[in-house]
Amino acid sequence: MVFGAFDGLHPGHLDFFRQAKKHGNFLIVSVGTNRNVEKIKGRRPLFNQDERLELVAACGLVDLAVLGKETNFYQHIKEFAPDIICLGYDQWAGEKEVREDLDRVGLKRTKVVRLKPYKSKKAKSTIVKNKSVDW
Repeated sequence: MVFGAFDGLHPGHLDFFRQAKKHGNFLIVSVGTNRNVEKIKGRRPLFNQDERLELVAACGLVDLAVLGKETNFYQHIKEFAPDIICLGYDQWAGEKEVREDLDRVGLKRTKVVRLKPYKSKKAKSTIVKNKSVDW
């Protein structure tokens, strides 16, 4: 299971999905709500939550795309009880913090893995959105 805004799906996101798929046989992607994306990133997403969810579901690498929850994030994770949670190289949550919160909701067997960057100077959403990348 992975999490993110996925606002403006790009090759870095696709690589993230491919890396995560190597850790299991069924990939669940939780797409952040509009409110949570704005709260975490400090700005409104370019695409609304339904559009982002549809794009993620249609990319061909994801087995199940779901809309994240506004609150109770770990209860949301518990609903799916994933074997592994893959964190992006630049996601704000730390492995230790996630591990402790998973334990707290009874997901003691869920592993937490930090994935590697794709091409950090090329594919990061903030760079693409600032048009400072040369394709």
